[in-house]
Amino acid sequence: MAEVNVWAWWQNALAGSVGPIHDGDPQQGYYRTRFKDKPWEPVAIWFEDGKWHAMRGDRQVDASDIWTWCCRNPITYEAYTKAADGGGWDDEPETPAIGHNLPDDPFEALQIEFAAEREQAEAFMKKPITTQAEADRAAIWSKRLSTIAKKATDLHKVEKQPHLDAGRNVDNKWRELKEEPDAISKKLKRHMDAFLQEEARKERERQAAARAEAERIQREADAARVAAEKAAARNDNDAASIAAQNNAIAEAERLAQQAAQAERDAQARNASAGRTGAKVSLRTFVFAEITDFDALLMALKDRPEIKEVVDTLANRAARSGVELAGMAIRSEQRAA
Repeated sequence: MAEVNVWAWWQNALAGSVGPIHDGDPQQGYYRTRFKDKPWEPVAIWFEDGKWHAMRGDRQVDASDIWTWCCRNPITYEAYTKAADGGGWDDEPETPAIGHNLPDDPFEALQIEFAAEREQAEAFMKKPITTQAEADRAAIWSKRLSTIAKKATDLHKVEKQPHLDAGRNVDNKWRELKEEPDAISKKLKRHMDAFLQEEARKERERQAAARAEAERIQREADAARVAAEKAAARNDNDAASIAAQNNAIAEAERLAQQAAQAERDAQARNASAGRTGAKVSLRTFVFAEITDFDALLMALKDRPEIKEVVDTLANRAARSGVELAGMAIRSEQRAA
């Protein structure tokens, strides 16, 4: 009777031909398995002394229980012994030597895990990838690092959530008292616009009249000054002449003061309402009114923020398969 090859199922699986799989029906050979997001562990299954045996890493396990978890991952005997001796896997990055005595603080523990992974990954990237095994290792490294990033994101969310909730509660508590009084305050100002604008119109009329009056008085003051200068130039020494000169000088000074006061009265007075500390007055607000969108867009086209918006919209169109004027849809392959 021909001897049964107890390794046949495993050997065929290594060759790419995985045979029938049944619960509770383990097949002798070498395999690997792992828990989610954990390193691979080597598995050995063999039949001896009338019963099945199995090792997962350095732990003895039930062969029937482990079988369906490892059967689709057959490995060579050499790969098994290397992994069992702590040498890792050729197609997977080495597990960082960080030990098991990690801090209780998840942030500190994750920092240590990331530091170890980063050190190894950066050393690995100093050389180009030349083999499939190295490419596999890079892919797994990328996954491990993205897992760390996801853990950090989740832990960050958990730690921050109470603060966000508390912040939202505070915001909700104060929102109405912050927003509604401010909205009514602005409505009251808009309610005053028409009145203050009319007052400003009246002020412009008053200012124009006051300036005209100031100019008239200034002309009189100039004429009085010239008359006083002429009287002084005559050098008349009789009492009447001296009195006339003094009167001319006094009149010139009076008119000069009156002209100065009229000039001050002609200054603009802003229309306002309220009192000190609660005064509202007209202010000039500058804003743009777009009269020619295309011309304005051309004028702004070299601004970085415009280019960023256009780039975003163009990429969105490209991903939708829409090729717009002025762009072309391109593609490239990247590791993802």
